[in-house]
Amino acid sequence: MPAIPAAPRRAFAVTAVLLLLALAGCGYGSRAKESTGAGIAAGARKTDGLDAVRIGHFGNLTHGTALVGKRKGFFQKELGATEARYAVFNAGPSAIEALNSGSVDLAWIGPSPAVNGWAKSRGGNLRIIGGSASGGVKLVVNPDRVKSPRDVEGKRIATPQLGNTQDVAFLHWAAERGWTVDAQSGRGDVTVVRSDNKVVPDAFAAGSVDGAWVPEPTASKLVAEGGKVLLDEASLWPDGRFVITNLVVRQEFLEKHPKAVEAVLEASVSTNRWINEHPDEAKAAANEQLAADSGKALPAGVLAPAWESIRFTDDPLAATLRTQAEHAVNADLLERPDLRGIYDLGPLNKVLAAEGAPPVDDAGLGVG
Repeated sequence: MPAIPAAPRRAFAVTAVLLLLALAGCGYGSRAKESTGAGIAAGARKTDGLDAVRIGHFGNLTHGTALVGKRKGFFQKELGATEARYAVFNAGPSAIEALNSGSVDLAWIGPSPAVNGWAKSRGGNLRIIGGSASGGVKLVVNPDRVKSPRDVEGKRIATPQLGNTQDVAFLHWAAERGWTVDAQSGRGDVTVVRSDNKVVPDAFAAGSVDGAWVPEPTASKLVAEGGKVLLDEASLWPDGRFVITNLVVRQEFLEKHPKAVEAVLEASVSTNRWINEHPDEAKAAANEQLAADSGKALPAGVLAPAWESIRFTDDPLAATLRTQAEHAVNADLLERPDLRGIYDLGPLNKVLAAEGAPPVDDAGLGVG
């Protein structure tokens, strides 16, 4: 049998991986990788009598609050002798499943998984208690095939997962341009290819997709492969601000362990402040933690532009979450949810008041 040339071989492998990921996307995504962060200080006391608080996050730079806080020990410091125990997820549905099962207590997740988790449980499983990041999402394309937004019609565009935050954003953008796409199959005037962020760069390099609407650092990885940023999603939002990452908590954990929740929020606020005051050190710390979690750090040419496009904030930007939920409804990916009560920002505003910072707003979607 004649050997298959290298380029077709690579394309075939990428296509096979994309098919497997599409099938896996019907479930809850990949399992979490558990890890621990900084050590417990001598003489520290337990918070709320807990042995551990289990914290979930993704291996994305848009989860920089979790990455930096974990690396620099902010969460462990506030929790005292209660161990900060971490689980690293690859997808929002798997993080929501972990929250529902009680495998994690708090987690950083995107707005779409938070809304989906809230809607499916009829408001019974989680609350958003804080913000984390805005921005860091781009449409990157092959400049030989796509030279302007109108050229996206008829092309294959990758998003991370059916119904995830970037998938919803791309479908909404396509609809605004008058294009019809079946949300479930991804077929239409544009073909949406749901692919794990880890394989999108290989698919892009092999020509299996013409572009991708993805978060950082995947977007900057595509640029390093020769891609061009066609659109920064921040340009579509007022003041360039939209929520990309929230901090959520299991409702039962919030009710039973308010001091532990407050400790995590204090650490989150301290981390965000340190990130904004020490951007270069924070960027390095995030990359070190990515390397510790995945075994591979980001090259400087990817890390720098990716980090610069993300804004870290305590404000959950609640009004933009409501807008994103509307986009999911319009795309037929979500029945119109009642989001009243999805936020409980009382603990965060208590922490902010102690810091002398102004309160944040829940856009009328808070408890009470």
